[in-house]
Amino acid sequence: MKPARIERAALVEAARAAGPDAPTLCDAWTVRELLAHLVVRESRLDAAPGILIKPLAKYTEHVQAGVASRSFDRLLSEVAGGPPRFSPFRLIDEQANLAEYFVHTEDIRRASPGWRPRRLDPAVERGLIAAVARMARLTLRGAPLRISLTTERGTVVSAGKGNPVAVIGAPGEITMWAFGRDDALVTFEGKDADIDLLAKVTRSL
Repeated sequence: MKPARIERAALVEAARAAGPDAPTLCDAWTVRELLAHLVVRESRLDAAPGILIKPLAKYTEHVQAGVASRSFDRLLSEVAGGPPRFSPFRLIDEQANLAEYFVHTEDIRRASPGWRPRRLDPAVERGLIAAVARMARLTLRGAPLRISLTTERGTVVSAGKGNPVAVIGAPGEITMWAFGRDDALVTFEGKDADIDLLAKVTRSL
């Protein structure tokens, strides 16, 4: 199974186990609302742009609320089924969806106390490393620090300008950090003042 499909299945499993009204780490959404977001993102091309474009956000929120009113079983089925035939996400599933589904799986899992990191498929880890490199070059390029995202195998990507700071962790953990989550098992190397400044850096789109 390809990495994006592995993580899609993991998300559905985590969502089913948590239940529709469980909290997530994502914008105070419940699991139901997070699933609705994913359905809108992949199947409602008229509403999906509002996820990133603020002037269109109200329409997206309206559509997402309607999708969220569907039965929980239907939402799980729609997410599990993957992008519909007409969706461009069918063509770029690995590039667009692997990190998305990994992070949202962890948004569900890590909202509950006592969570532990999963052991990831090596292909998933390799895909996440590639996704982090693409994401960080975009989101961290204006940072007032030279931020290096690093695993035990070495630096994945460096971005920004200024004093050096390293964010160190397993591939899944630096992925969570790079996508704006503080619930990530990472450590930092650098001067104390620079690490304090790192906490203020915007890490997501």
